[in-house]
Parts: sequence; C-alpha cells; structure tokens
Amino acid sequence: MSTKRAPTAAIVALGITQIIAYGTLYYSFSILAPDMARDLGWSKEWVFAALSAALLVGGLIAPWFGRMIDRHGAGRMMTAGSILAAAALVACAAAPNAAFFVAALIGVEVASNLVQYGAAFALLVQLGPQTAPRSITYLTLIGGFASTAFWPITTALHHHLSWQEIYLVFAGLNLIVCVPLHGWLSRGLTLSRARADGAPVTAAGRLPPEHRRRGFVLMVVGFALQSLVAAAILVHMVPLLAGLGLGASAAIVGSLFGPSQVASRVINMVFGRNLSPVVLAVIAAILMPVGVIVLALTAPSLLGATIFAILFGLGNGLFSIVVGTLPLHLFGSDGYGRLQGKVSSARLVVSAVAPFALALGMAEAGVTPSLAATAVLGLLAVVAFVTVGQLKAVS
Repeated sequence: MSTKRAPTAAIVALGITQIIAYGTLYYSFSILAPDMARDLGWSKEWVFAALSAALLVGGLIAPWFGRMIDRHGAGRMMTAGSILAAAALVACAAAPNAAFFVAALIGVEVASNLVQYGAAFALLVQLGPQTAPRSITYLTLIGGFASTAFWPITTALHHHLSWQEIYLVFAGLNLIVCVPLHGWLSRGLTLSRARADGAPVTAAGRLPPEHRRRGFVLMVVGFALQSLVAAAILVHMVPLLAGLGLGASAAIVGSLFGPSQVASRVINMVFGRNLSPVVLAVIAAILMPVGVIVLALTAPSLLGATIFAILFGLGNGLFSIVVGTLPLHLFGSDGYGRLQGKVSSARLVVSAVAPFALALGMAEAGVTPSLAATAVLGLLAVVAFVTVGQLKAVS
C-alpha cells in the first residue's frame, strides 16, 4: 500500500466494511425499533431514548479510542471493533430483559466508534496523509450506498424474520466479512510503516497556533449541529415520511437519499477539487436544513419529499467528506486519530438526544414544528462554518 497515491485496494475494502457497519449498526434501527418496543413493553419513544443513551456513552468514550488509534494503528482497532460489533448485535438479539438490551445497545454504539468513518478516515491518513483527502472522498463515495442497500434489505428481511434474527444475520456479516478485511488492512498498514524510510510523512495544518483553539471550537460546534440534524432525520427517515402521509412511497423516497449522497461526492470529485474543505462545509450545512424546510412546507407532496431527500442526501454526502478533510486541512495529520476522537465525542454527545427529541417532539408538538426547529439548528451550523472561513482568511 503506497503512501504516494490513493490506496485503491484499501479504499474498496474499507468501502465494503463501511456499508456493512453503517447498514447493520445504524440505518436498520429505525425499521426494527417498533418491534423492539413491542417486545420490551416500551413505547417507541423510549426505545429511541435508549439509543440516545447509547450514543452518549459512545461519545464519552470516543476520545480514548482516538488515542488508541494513534497508538496502535487504525487497522487493529477496526478489527477489534468488528468483533465487538458482532458480539453486541448477538447480545441485543439474546437480551432477556430491557436492562440487558440497553447494555447491549451501548456495546453497539461503542463498537461504532471503531468501525465507522472516524476510524476509517484515520486509517487512510495513516496510510498516506498527502493523499488522504482524495482517499476520503473515494471512500465516502462507496459508503454512501449503505442506506440505499440496508433500508430495503432490512425491510425485506423483516417480512420473514424477527428483529432478533435479523440482528443475528447482521452479526454474521460483521464477523465473516468485516473482521477479515480489517485484519488485512491492519497487516498492510503495519508493512507500510515498516517500509517507510526516515521520518513519517505528515501534512501541515492551515491554521496558525494563535487561531487553533477558536477554530477548533467553531468547527466542533458546526459539526455537532449538523450531526444533530443528521441523527434526528436519518434515524426517523422512513417512519417520518410515512407519518407525513406518503404511505408506501416513504421507503422509495427514502431510498433516494443514498444515491444523492453518492451524486454529491461524484460532483465534488469532478468539479470541486479546488474547493477548500471550509467552502464544502458551508455548502453541506446549507443543503441539509433547506431540504428539511422544503419537506415541512410541502408535505404530503411526493415531489416535495423527493426534493427533500435529494437535498438532504447531497448535504449529508458532502458533510461526510468534510468531517474527515476539514480537521486535516485546518490542523494537519499529526495526532489525527486523537483529533477525530475529540470531534466524534462532541458530535455524538450533542446529537445523542436527537433521535429521542425528534420522536418526542413529533408526538407532542407535531411533525411540522419539529422539522422547523431542526432546520433552525442546521442553519446555525452555517454560521459556525462561515466564521471558520473568516478566521482562516485573516490568518
């Protein structure tokens, strides 16, 4: 695996594991949540409260995992994460009571820190800091198919299997597919480091020391707000659209989200190579709340819902890239795993309340007011990233 050009084999392998990691650990939850609630004797809102608690714990642990990734290598930590993910899914499926289920769900979210984009981006930076921005874009291009693949897969499986049986199938995917691929990536990263001559290659950050603290805070605020919007909408995507009167069309409209993510990344690769990650962050932050506003104003219009899914997918597609490239652009590659851990922690802690809050808001205040509040929070992220841009311009 060369550090002088984008490591194609590593990107493809990581793309496969990202589709499985996001599909099995994240996107499937909203479809299976009603049956989980029924079996646990809870309301659906309390099932999402359990997810929020699990996200919170995952966020608190993220900085420690970031340091472990820097110390031991992202490949080794991702291998361990896939094993943990499989074990946690099995524990969820076998949970004899609600308390055990919540503990297992926390295990799922802890494992997510080790197998999803944050760890994968760190692995690409460790393979080659100079090519990492391009590699991250390629990886997110593949990973964007996770929702497109796993919303329909989960729905189809649910016609024939219980949620517990589906989780056992998903545990098998993590164990049989992801563990070997992450193990291979770990070996390749070890060999790449062993063959490197002299000091390791690094990439310098663009912010001078006197602006780094303020720039970091603004960046994290922007990421946290966008993560809150994304977590709230994506966890509820299919049931949200169905609740707005789209019925059976909800799953079809929701399936446009994934291709829209991919489209934004293709457009960025073709036309946006010279755009700063700060500019991409602003564009992504604008697209997501605008999509939510369109949905709130046009529901139950199928055309309006389609526009929403496309805009939201375009914004989230760019957001996934920016989460990896903006910290590298502003602060450099030294200690990137630790930096990603801090970013992930802030994002997860703030967005942990999003699934439960939106579910409760829709139940108590209605869908449209809840969507309006979500859009306002998204627009505040635009302000944060514009301020980062101004800070960088005067540096």
